[in-house]
Amino acid sequence: MRAVGVIRYSRRERLSREEFEELLRSAGYEVLAVLEQNREEHPRYNIGKGKLEELKELVRELKPDKVVFANRLTPSQAYNLWKELKVEVIDRWQLVLEIFEKRAHSKEAKLQVELASLQYEVPLVKEAIRRIKLGDRAGFKGMGEYQTQQYLKHIRYRMGKIRKELERVKAEREVRRKKREEVGFILVSLAGYTNAGKSTLLNALAGESVEARNQMFTTLDTTTRRFKLGSKRVLVTDTVGFIDGLPPFIVEAFHSTLEEIVKADIVLLVLDSSEPWREIARKFRASVNVLRELKALDKPLVVVLNKVDLIELEDAEEKARLLTELSENLGVSIEGVAKVSAKEKQLDELYSLLERVLLKLPKYGAFEIVVEDPSRVPAVMAFLSSVGEVLSVEYSDVTRIKAYVQTGMLKELTRMGVRIERSKHPGDAEELDEDEGNHDGR
Repeated sequence: MRAVGVIRYSRRERLSREEFEELLRSAGYEVLAVLEQNREEHPRYNIGKGKLEELKELVRELKPDKVVFANRLTPSQAYNLWKELKVEVIDRWQLVLEIFEKRAHSKEAKLQVELASLQYEVPLVKEAIRRIKLGDRAGFKGMGEYQTQQYLKHIRYRMGKIRKELERVKAEREVRRKKREEVGFILVSLAGYTNAGKSTLLNALAGESVEARNQMFTTLDTTTRRFKLGSKRVLVTDTVGFIDGLPPFIVEAFHSTLEEIVKADIVLLVLDSSEPWREIARKFRASVNVLRELKALDKPLVVVLNKVDLIELEDAEEKARLLTELSENLGVSIEGVAKVSAKEKQLDELYSLLERVLLKLPKYGAFEIVVEDPSRVPAVMAFLSSVGEVLSVEYSDVTRIKAYVQTGMLKELTRMGVRIERSKHPGDAEELDEDEGNHDGR
């Protein structure tokens, strides 16, 4: 497939030509030319009339299969452009959906892509019906008025079925998530701009080989793997990448996947340190906007500055400092910036930062565990290390262990024949609730 790209810059839209061309290549297009214009949006054609004439000449000369706009087109603009150019015209978000369609493998991802595509198509069909009534065209995709209206009904029916199916998948995922929490796993979610290296980071953390390519939107299917942070059990989940101005219809369609970010204990926001600072800042803002829309900014947020093997140490440190300043300016609370190379498995800063953040999670409390049977001490110590952190051990007629422990694991501890008391050292957790203080097993 061959395409001519069009990109219109304005004060209201921050667009990157490099990113637009990368999107075109990721969708499998040969980029014949990219036409650029600086101006505010023209209501009828998006671009100005003079630039439209230039585009018509390019289309006649190069004979592309499609004209792709980097800007969002209204249904009427898309129709007007098609009428003038006599070639299929799509915009940035239809391009993204084409990439999604190619990359979706699981049933859930395919349903999410179909839902997003149908949501995008609804206003186009409505515009076609309006045009037919005005006698302006033969219909949508060659259909007449009756067929087009029936197609709109079919779209709405299909969207309803997909939403019900995705709700079922969501419920199943929630059951799995609760089971993981019940056995003491910490849930970490990877978020960030597309092609920042999230899948490579997941592979490095978990010792896995999930598909990771130097291309946009490699991951659409939610992938969860386990890894150990010291002796603590952690589950890390990779999610779909963000992109600047991610439209509501895509966020809604992929909500069940993006919900992994909302439900996580810690969110790792991954950025590509090898890019110029201006691009890093743009992508950080775009990612923060998506996290804000998901209402996920109340989670502990760790910024991961990836690919530091491609730049000088001083450059990485300066970008980490600038990200800290930018987050403060945006009113976003971050736990810190970890400089890593997922490809080279240079993750020490991330491990160290996660260790500090983990014990500040609401699910942890400081308690004193009393073990009366000395033979049980090794097993209790091992269990505490896997679901918390041992602070001190005092051996006498009984063994007293002061530790940070996941409060959800207290009942499991009582099954090991220990007694749990509120910790008495400064800065400890509040007293146990009645049901948490009940040492009987379930």
